[in-house]
Amino acid sequence: MSRRLAMWLLVILVAVPLSGAKSKKKQVLPDYVLNAQTVLVVIEPEAGEPLTNPTANRTAQENVERELEKWGRFRLVMGSPTADLIIAVRTGHAGGPTISNSPVDDRPVIVQPSDGGIRVGGHQGRPPDVNNPGLGTPDDGRPRISNQIGPSEDTFAVYRGGIEYPLDAPPIWRYMAKGALRGPEVIPAVEQFKKALTESEKQRAQKP
Repeated sequence: MSRRLAMWLLVILVAVPLSGAKSKKKQVLPDYVLNAQTVLVVIEPEAGEPLTNPTANRTAQENVERELEKWGRFRLVMGSPTADLIIAVRTGHAGGPTISNSPVDDRPVIVQPSDGGIRVGGHQGRPPDVNNPGLGTPDDGRPRISNQIGPSEDTFAVYRGGIEYPLDAPPIWRYMAKGALRGPEVIPAVEQFKKALTESEKQRAQKP
């Protein structure tokens, strides 16, 4: 066997396992996300409202809900016990005065127009069962002003529903970027979530 032929055989033997490894790319999102039917959108429990824009998180929450309704992939629900997935949003705020437990985030009644009609529902404040209130600093639930330091990027995080205190577990998928929750026409974070779902479905279809 010539030296040149031996080198070509070595290259082929090395390349074949590599190409096989590429075809076995890990699925981006697990099957229970692809099979999910219901979703709850909440504001991250620790998120404060900047004094310069006290409705920032509430607006982001409503923008995401509208975008999900237009998408039609999931049915929006008002409580975590009936949600297959929970999406937690938080607008970017690098620092400065913020309002914690802002009454703006209370949602006693929701009457939200959509393409399919009007969605009516409600709960008082942020859902109480998405995280364990016993963890962290005790909170009496009253509004207060503080200098909160957080990420400057908007955060869109997806958690698994149907479990106790779902937001205490690591998120299944997260997207952070400046302006990621800005709307109301197109929400970049929702678009990225759509792409992740589409890619995961393609990967699942390729499984033997």
